[in-house]
This record gives sequence, C-alpha cells and structure tokens, in this order.
Amino acid sequence: MGFLDRIREGLSKTTQQIVQRFDELVSETDTPERKGRPIDVDTVEALEELLIMADVGMAATDRIIAAVKKQTTAGQGLRDAVKDEIRAIFAAVPELPSNGQVPHVVLIVGVNGTGKTTTVGKLARLLKASGKQPLVVAADTFRAAAVEQLEVWATRAGVDVIRARDGADPAAVVFDGIASAKARGRDPILVDTAGRLHTKVNLMNELEKIRRVAAREVTGAPHEVLLVLDATVGQNGLSQAREFMNVAGVNGVVLTKLDGTAKGGIAVAIACELKLAIRYVGVGESIDDLIPFNVNEYVDALFETKW
Repeated sequence: MGFLDRIREGLSKTTQQIVQRFDELVSETDTPERKGRPIDVDTVEALEELLIMADVGMAATDRIIAAVKKQTTAGQGLRDAVKDEIRAIFAAVPELPSNGQVPHVVLIVGVNGTGKTTTVGKLARLLKASGKQPLVVAADTFRAAAVEQLEVWATRAGVDVIRARDGADPAAVVFDGIASAKARGRDPILVDTAGRLHTKVNLMNELEKIRRVAAREVTGAPHEVLLVLDATVGQNGLSQAREFMNVAGVNGVVLTKLDGTAKGGIAVAIACELKLAIRYVGVGESIDDLIPFNVNEYVDALFETKW
C-alpha cells in the first residue's frame, strides 16, 4: 500500500469518529446559496467540538476556526478552508537543516511504554530498505532485557547492534558505537536510549552526557533527536515533549500507535504548539508498519470525504 492507504488505515478510528459529522457540516455550508456568507455560530461550535474530539488541541482549533471564518466568508468551501489551514500549521514548522556530516547520528528518546525500542528496529528496517546501512547502538542499559529486545528487532531488520554489558555507562556505549560505525562505514547511527520518565532528573542528565559524547566524536551530533510519542495518550504527550525539548534538544517526533487511537489529530497539535516536525508514524505492530510522515496525504486522509 502507498502512504495514503497506510495512513487512511492508521487513522480509521479517528475518521470513523469525525468524518460523518464533518461531511454533514460541509453539506450544510458548501452550498451555492450560502457561498460567501459568514459561517454560522452552530457550525463553528460543531466544528470546534469535532477538532477537539480529534485531539487537535485548543491552540490549533482556535487558529483553524479563525481561518475558517475568514476564508469561508471570502467564498472558500469549509472542507478546503479547514484542510488549507492545517497544511499552513505544518508548513510553519522549521525544516531540519542538513549538514552532510557522516555518520549521521540519531538519538531515539522517550518515556517507557511508547514503543521506543521497537521503533528503533522499524526505523532501521525502513532506512535499510531505502539503501542506507544503519547501525543500531543499544544505549539502554537501564531496563532489564532492553538490549535483548532491541537485538530481536535489529535481527528482523537485518542490521548490526553495538551493545555492552548490563549496567554499562550508556555514553561509553555510544562512543563505541560511533567508532564502530566509522570503522565499518555505517550510516546512520540509531541510538536507543533508556525510556525515561521526564521527571527523573538523573536520567535526563545521563541523556545530556550522551549528547556531549556524540558531539565530541561527530561534528554537529546528534543531528536528529527523535522523540517517540504514543498517539493514544493525546494531549499528555505534549507535556512530555516540552520536557524533552528542554533537556534533550528534540527536533523531531515519531508518533506511534496511530492505528490504536480515535484522536489522530494530535499530530496537528504537535506542529502548532511545539513547532516539531512529525518525521514518522507507526500504523501497526509489524516491522514494516513505520512510515515517513506526509502532510498532504495525512490531511487528505483526516478530512476527506467518506471512502
């Protein structure tokens, strides 16, 4: 399946909840006799309820509503007005600059239970399929059996793992991983870090040490710090993201378990409130169920007519 089919499938719970009512709103407003007239209060309230129910968040909802009032009065249809404003929200997110450094170092961070370790394996598989030669570094020496779990996923992906004994210094493992990648000509490096509760100061300090070691070994590293967020936790994920942005320099998000939630609009909230790019989305449990995020196809899937 292409991205649109995969994202439609992943967003099916969200669309089941909102698409019928949204189609009703469109049919009520996008008529020749109402074209160019101000959108009525009842429609505004219904649209606001739909957006909040989809976990778009208050900031993004307010922005979309304001744009819809202006654009529909100017003669644009409701569906197109909503989709255009959501695209504009994503367009305002800064692009990640490419500095061309090799190896490209990617830290994968997040709290326990988000699917972080499995995401590392899935990302390794995706990158290898695109022609790259990723190397996985098992820097989660904190959680029992974390390395073994990662090795299982790396084997499925067909990539090598750099590991150390349980309880080893994670920063030292990262140092060894970067040295190994340079020697073997592997790129990129995917570093699996310990799942952290964002309130645990000592673990956050450990993450900062990893960043310092990576920066010393490769100019500009880590080049990407991807935060794995569980889409099913909704707005609570935003507070997690803010903490990681402050400590870990997060510059991108992997949104997992999108297929398990009726609140797939959380991607819009992340873009609007945090100005973070959604890099990948998880739409299932198999190793091939991580896909690059595509704004236009996401928006089409979220607010398209029923299919």
